[in-house]
Amino acid sequence: MDALAGLLDGPRAKGAFLLRMVMEPPWSVRIEDGAPLCLMCVTDGEAWIVPASGDPVTLRPGDIAVVRGPEPYTVADAPERPPFARVGPGGACATLSGEPLAEAMSLGVRTWGNALDGGTTVLVGTYQMDGEVGRRLLDALPTVAHLPAELWRCPLMPFLEEEIARDEPGQSAVLDRVLDLLLIAAVRAWFARPGAEPPAWYRAMGDPVVGRALRLLHDDPGHPWTVAGLAAKTGVSRAALARRFTELVGEPPMTYLTDWRLAVAADLLRGGDSTLESVARRVGYGSAFALSAAFKRVRGLSPQEHRAGA
Repeated sequence: MDALAGLLDGPRAKGAFLLRMVMEPPWSVRIEDGAPLCLMCVTDGEAWIVPASGDPVTLRPGDIAVVRGPEPYTVADAPERPPFARVGPGGACATLSGEPLAEAMSLGVRTWGNALDGGTTVLVGTYQMDGEVGRRLLDALPTVAHLPAELWRCPLMPFLEEEIARDEPGQSAVLDRVLDLLLIAAVRAWFARPGAEPPAWYRAMGDPVVGRALRLLHDDPGHPWTVAGLAAKTGVSRAALARRFTELVGEPPMTYLTDWRLAVAADLLRGGDSTLESVARRVGYGSAFALSAAFKRVRGLSPQEHRAGA
């Protein structure tokens, strides 16, 4: 597993909220769902994303935007258009006064809007759970990461548009995986675009020494790694690895490993019923007590409090 794949494994779609929004101007929708991440692709017409802070962004056919939550934002046909509807947690839609709009604006399977033949179509895919493993990735993205059509070419968009309105067995799982692939393609294109400033961990992946060290840590966080052990695996001295890793990644190898282990542990605790002891062993801690102490020290709450809060 490379570092990008590992970090993308956090916001992994599971029952994601997906729909095809079809609108005829004038229209404006306020998004207040608290979701950590949303992808929007325009296939027809034009849409504006107006974040709570920052400049509005225009989406045209073939464009995609990765919108980072949980702060609210507006999607509209014009940046100054006041919203007529609000989308809350779980995709629940209502007027600003609270009247439900789900039935009134339903246009078919996973299709929603004010006109079936509207001039603007936006494909929307929302990750509803804050995957802790993906925190480094989310922190590396701006509020709105906008990729114009000319900066990327992705065959998944037509496929998603075709699949999103299907109502067949297993369709939710199909859409989840397509959304994951679309996110990976968008993030890779965002970091590779002209003038991009990708995060240190992403740039370090291309280094023959540090990139291998990162892959080793991500592949097996439960291994009893030491700087000397990593150095032996990467073919350099302990001092050379420590210096090079810190220079390229921005922190020492063991600090990075601790953060990665606790991120994996947080995701395991939130996503299942594994015991604290089994989670501790999977991420390289000798006991539940050791994991709890590290978790509390770094994250400010116990594993039990984290699981309960999920």
